[in-house]
Amino acid sequence: MDLTYFEDMESKIPRGKVRTRFAPSPTGYMHVGNLRTALYTWLIARGNDGTFILRIEDTDQTRQVEGAVEVIYRTMAECGLSHDEGPDVGGPVAPYIQSQRRDTYGRYARRLVELGGAYYCFCEKTESEEDSGEFDRAADPCRCMSCQAVQERLDAGAPFVIRQKIPDSGTTTFHDAVFGDITVENGTLDDQVLLKRDGLPTYNFANVIDDHLMGITHVVRGSEYLASAPKYNLLYEAFGWDVPTYVHCSPVMRDAQNKMSKRHGDPSYEDLKAQGYLTEAILNYVALLGWSPKGELAEQEIFSLDELVKVFDLTGVSKSPAIFDRAKLDHFNAVYLRELAPDRFHEVALPYIRQTVQNEQYDTSAIAALLQARCEKLTDIPEKVDFFDALPDYDTALYTNKKSKTDPEISRRMLTEVIPVLESLPDWSAESIHDALVSLAERLAVKNATLMWPVRIAVSGKAVTPGGAVELCHILGRDETLRRLRNGLARL
Repeated sequence: MDLTYFEDMESKIPRGKVRTRFAPSPTGYMHVGNLRTALYTWLIARGNDGTFILRIEDTDQTRQVEGAVEVIYRTMAECGLSHDEGPDVGGPVAPYIQSQRRDTYGRYARRLVELGGAYYCFCEKTESEEDSGEFDRAADPCRCMSCQAVQERLDAGAPFVIRQKIPDSGTTTFHDAVFGDITVENGTLDDQVLLKRDGLPTYNFANVIDDHLMGITHVVRGSEYLASAPKYNLLYEAFGWDVPTYVHCSPVMRDAQNKMSKRHGDPSYEDLKAQGYLTEAILNYVALLGWSPKGELAEQEIFSLDELVKVFDLTGVSKSPAIFDRAKLDHFNAVYLRELAPDRFHEVALPYIRQTVQNEQYDTSAIAALLQARCEKLTDIPEKVDFFDALPDYDTALYTNKKSKTDPEISRRMLTEVIPVLESLPDWSAESIHDALVSLAERLAVKNATLMWPVRIAVSGKAVTPGGAVELCHILGRDETLRRLRNGLARL
């Protein structure tokens, strides 16, 4: 075989710095485990002044979903995980879409046969067996077929796959940054398919070829691929290539027994966004699913993306599975919502406010100010503020509150006194409303809460609101406030 092609490919490989890749399959959505892989891979590159590559692995044509590539691009952009090389930006080792590298895999598969690391297999096997690599190599007559016999079959146009030739005996040891050295008996490994009958590579072969030709130094993937790592090592060794640093991450679990799965309703990144979580909170939480900071930062939980770049270290990646805790994510999201600048919170909250507050006369900035410290998710908002547009039909039992020392009779008296005071206010500002109500409570010799509770119930019809009586009256305006107070008094 003429080696010029292979020499040219080797000459293109960038060397001398950290290069990582995120290589998703376009199967429809970005699940939490995928996002974590992308994040860790990006952090390794950025933390080492390296190069981050996006590669689309679309060799399995049967599982592709229309629009999935756009989901990948959009998710990466929203999360701030910018790539230096990829299908859309190019780079020195293009193309970055596997289906466009088909000829490359065929050449390297045939080269591997020459090197003794693979063989042509003409046995009749199902497509599923080709994909999975399930095969009893001891009974495979093709493994020891003579070169002449192989060539005769090829010349006759016999269909074939190319399988990896695993050594009959001995062991293979590989090193993982998380799990350390792992040794397996070669006799337990199968002769996996590398090149299928349609000329497309299997996932395992394409990964190794692309990672080498793209100069990848660190490979981050799920721990479910630990079983395949010995076969990857044998491929690298057969080609005479350096083995990259493996980083196998334990799975993200729904609970102690079950991995997260879209089939079981577990959320993707886009699902979490739709459920009212901020991208920053999602990323921060996902970073801690299987990784924790060390030293003086060991107790810290809140990290910006820039901070993660500085503190992320492979020694913090855990061997133990991480359980996806929705309550913990709620906590992270609440922290991030509270830390937003008021105008930014108003911006992200506005679509949710407008779901139930469509009256243009109400100041949505003022409503947002009430909400910022009182919601964990943006999707909490519509139900919290629906009373602004329409006063609910509430039960007068709400006027009874032990802590505020109110009951229907006391509340009736309070509203009777409040209405004329608010009617006569010259200035409808939060300050004037507050001062008027506090002064009235003092004059009536009752606690502020005894007066404020029935006012709040009357203007909202709810026991729990994102703000007190003063704030609600101010936002509702004089006319609507008085209308609701009179309605409340009539109910009592």
